[in-house]
Amino acid sequence: MSTFAKRERLLLADLLETAGPDAPTLCEGWRTLDLAVHVVVRERRPDAAGGALVKPLAARLDRVSEEYRARPYAELIRLIRSGPPRFSPFSLKQVDEAANTVEFYVHAEDVRRAQPQWSPRELDPVFQDALWSRLEKVARLMGRGIPTGLVLRRPNGQTAVAHRGTPVVTATGEPSELLLFSSGRQSAATVELAGDEEAIARLRETRQLGI
Repeated sequence: MSTFAKRERLLLADLLETAGPDAPTLCEGWRTLDLAVHVVVRERRPDAAGGALVKPLAARLDRVSEEYRARPYAELIRLIRSGPPRFSPFSLKQVDEAANTVEFYVHAEDVRRAQPQWSPRELDPVFQDALWSRLEKVARLMGRGIPTGLVLRRPNGQTAVAHRGTPVVTATGEPSELLLFSSGRQSAATVELAGDEEAIARLRETRQLGI
């Protein structure tokens, strides 16, 4: 596993373990048990995980998820912490780096920021650059279908277009915060929005933002 992906994986496992199975998360309708099941199924049952996107597989995803939901919560945490099995695509370092750094960072914040008292993490510049690199690649996908134009801007001036359209809203913040904002965690992300006030209000309220 890559350095960042492994670090975020272990942090997520620790947060889930400390919170217990019934704590809230930023994922609408999900408690920590639901999030743990999602992570395990995604890595260990690719035959079912595709059900989140492919309707014919949805029933299989539901069935497999329920099977894992019935297992002890501590076992799910152990499976997350130990990493993917050898047959999983995520066991390949390149795949782990590309897919899991963002996945585990976002889900760790889903647990942290759903708690009544949380404080921002101090993220090193190298990690912020890694998150920005991934955000640049998926910004258009994450911004599809939103009702306004959206430009993501780092404090250093680097920008990525998430959605072309008018009026345009510019979201400024650290890559970690822009990533949370773009993945549908608008209310929990620390970003500054500039542009037409009505467009900003529509952007904050939309449920289409994110993947």
